[in-house]
Amino acid sequence: MSITVIISVQVTNFDDWQSKFDSIEASRIEAGINAAAYRDLDDPTQSYVIGTAPSKDIFLAFFSSPERQDIQASGVITSVPQITFLEEAWF
Repeated sequence: MSITVIISVQVTNFDDWQSKFDSIEASRIEAGINAAAYRDLDDPTQSYVIGTAPSKDIFLAFFSSPERQDIQASGVITSVPQITFLEEAWF
């Protein structure tokens, strides 16, 4: 069963950040992660990523990969990413 991941982060320029986000799509797909980028309508420097991953461990391995860390270090991200992991409840 996959998990849902929501990431919130401040960026200097959404379009620049999205370009970097899009540049690692092949790596996300290879890891089994399906994600989309969103811009906050009221705050253009606030971005979100909402997606699914096979597991929290797989997501964290991808998130700490060198190419993902290069985006963090590029200066386009100006805050510590806030990550929420969600699991579907079965009732």
